[in-house]
Amino acid sequence: MGKLTVMLVILLVGAVILCPLVMAFEPEPLPGDFTFAWNNHKIAVPVGWSLCASATLALFYSIMKR
Repeated sequence: MGKLTVMLVILLVGAVILCPLVMAFEPEPLPGDFTFAWNNHKIAVPVGWSLCASATLALFYSIMKR
């Protein structure tokens, strides 16, 4: 697998895994975040924040790989 492919996999999988953790902190919404209602509860999904946290992990991975 190429280096770019590994970074994209880390970015996407990391965002999915980190989303519940980021949701616990209830950050301010960024563009791209969305909210949906489920059983009269509003659930905010912080897509932007999760991608930022995942990008940090991908950057950390690339630095540690050297």
